[in-house]
Amino acid sequence: MNSVDTNSKSAIGSPSVKPGEFRLEVIVVPVSDVDRAKQFYDGLGWRFDAEAAAEDGYRLMQFTPPGSGCSIIFGEGVTSAPPGSLQGLHLAVYDIDAARADLISRGVEVSEPFHDATGVFHHAGNEGRVDGPAPGHRDYGSFASFSDPDGNGWVLQEIKTRLPGR
Repeated sequence: MNSVDTNSKSAIGSPSVKPGEFRLEVIVVPVSDVDRAKQFYDGLGWRFDAEAAAEDGYRLMQFTPPGSGCSIIFGEGVTSAPPGSLQGLHLAVYDIDAARADLISRGVEVSEPFHDATGVFHHAGNEGRVDGPAPGHRDYGSFASFSDPDGNGWVLQEIKTRLPGR
């Protein structure tokens, strides 16, 4: 009888996907210049995982943000989405000010911290933004944003204590 060990770890130390799980593995980021995007994401200090060019017109790069179980892929021939069209990619950070300072030290233009007027979740674009972090730096309520060279939009979200079940 064949069985699957759902407690085993893969060669790189990640737990195996268990039956019934749907793990977000990779997000495809549309870019216009693969080398420029590679330099940008490498400059963020993200782990460079892979580069592949299997045929003319097809080249991809994979990077993973520190501590993330999900990676990004960008390249040539990997998406038909227009460069810069991906918006609202959230990166959970423990300390919004420290995360901003790190990105700024790497040459990235990052917005000032903000929270939403509703206190729930930020609106699209700049609508409803209130300057400064959420009162008391409430978990899930403080944000800052930045973009890659093509305009793909990233959002830092401060989370010190995750909600139960997360």
